[in-house]
Amino acid sequence: MNIKKIGVIGAGQMGNGIAQVAAQFGYSVVLTDVAAPSLEKAMQVIAGSCDRLVKKAVMTEDQKAELLKRIQTSTSLAELKSCDVIVEAATENLDLKLKIFKELDAIAKPEALLCSNTSSISITKIAAATKRPSQVAGMHFMNPVPLMKLVEGIRGLQTSDQTFSAIKSLAEKMDKVFVPSDKDMPGFIVNRILMPMINEAVYSLHEGIASVEAIDNAMKLGTNQPMGPLTLADFIGLDTCLAIMNVLHDGFGDSKYRPCPLLTKYVEAGWLGRKTGRGFYNYENQK
Repeated sequence: MNIKKIGVIGAGQMGNGIAQVAAQFGYSVVLTDVAAPSLEKAMQVIAGSCDRLVKKAVMTEDQKAELLKRIQTSTSLAELKSCDVIVEAATENLDLKLKIFKELDAIAKPEALLCSNTSSISITKIAAATKRPSQVAGMHFMNPVPLMKLVEGIRGLQTSDQTFSAIKSLAEKMDKVFVPSDKDMPGFIVNRILMPMINEAVYSLHEGIASVEAIDNAMKLGTNQPMGPLTLADFIGLDTCLAIMNVLHDGFGDSKYRPCPLLTKYVEAGWLGRKTGRGFYNYENQK
């Protein structure tokens, strides 16, 4: 299919990153969110990201201006009616995603492909909320989207070969590496492996095995990871980590995916990581 216009639902760190990359590669973009201030902040973040690329001589000022002109913002899903592909990047909550896809199905043109950036929730279940399940697939971008090369492609039980081929082509046109997850299982590839590792790191802290810094240093120096698991959890957001662990635990019914009680307590306290200024580390002085 000839994809020219891309819709993005959710103006958070994933949504604004997807919008930026799509616009960078020449697509017209409609970025939507329920809150106008979130859209304003998203455009500021995108402009700031472009400024960093300009300083590195990766982008010119003219290219930045053209990129920003390609992004339209709106608080109404109705503005997505002319989009060829729509990527939902809302909060990792099943009920919310089902509601969005049901509404989206009624708004989007019949041939449009509907994708979710979910990091763990069943594409099969999301697709069933629509009357076009064969046109629904997962496009799981990695954070930060402008820098990370991977797009994890998830095929739901109903996803057609044509749909999957189209989103693969779209990802590659945005200079991403498309890695398919052929089975729609909780957590797919990346988070099926990553989140239990982070959860075990939290258990190591919870059980007093080592300090936050010691756990991170041990994993960085011992396994050559660019950042420790607790630093990474703060970067992802502890609420997101907990949501994914709950999906894994509920989906597999296996106690090995039980979220660490300390992770749950941090989320209950509102200590969600970098975005709130406090997680396993304190970021207040970095604001």
